[in-house]
Amino acid sequence: MGKAQAVFAGRTRARARGDAVRHPVFARYYAQAVARVEPVMAPVRSELVAGLSGRVLEIGAGTGIGFGHYPSTVSEVVAIEPERTLRRIALDAARRADVPVDVVPGAAEALPVKSEAYDAVVLSTVLCSVQSVDRALREVRRVLRPGGEVRFFEHVRAPGRGMRLVQGALDHTVWPLCVGGCHLRRDALGSLRAAGFELGAHRALTMPGHGPRQPMSYCVLGTARRPADSGDRP
Repeated sequence: MGKAQAVFAGRTRARARGDAVRHPVFARYYAQAVARVEPVMAPVRSELVAGLSGRVLEIGAGTGIGFGHYPSTVSEVVAIEPERTLRRIALDAARRADVPVDVVPGAAEALPVKSEAYDAVVLSTVLCSVQSVDRALREVRRVLRPGGEVRFFEHVRAPGRGMRLVQGALDHTVWPLCVGGCHLRRDALGSLRAAGFELGAHRALTMPGHGPRQPMSYCVLGTARRPADSGDRP
């Protein structure tokens, strides 16, 4: 363990509050799946957080596999993970990170942090799985300082009608039950705009970038910003 890791290891902890969600079977499968696809996902994770600085809130940290991609300009990461099994894995990842990471339980719709306390919020396949996208984004807006940035990587609806129909059928049947509440056809960009964020650079991509397209292949990667001259909306 390096010096920086040793200094910050004691700051990583799980707090004894109730879990927001419990998906123990999915969590074990998800942890294995994330490790398998990391060679493909690593460049996306690096791009997601490139250039960030100051205090960062990561919502839905999962196994914490993204912690190793934060640049040294980040002074602190507070990582929210509502699922107990995933949070335990994320705690181990936080101890190995080169930046200070504090892993805590909590739900995106009721973040256990102060208002306007963060320079950036990171969302990685979060809006697809929260119970209320509107409430989650109101919370993101609340905790960001004016002018603060959102970095997002999210599932989105497919461009073709046929695949959208397949996504819709999955969303209304087995997919959310089997995959931790995930919905494939939500409109992340539209939801961010509706919540009052200014969209920055963003691009559509498919994961993985080769081979046949699957209903879960369609994603968007980008940035948004809380306007600097506006307060919290009611």
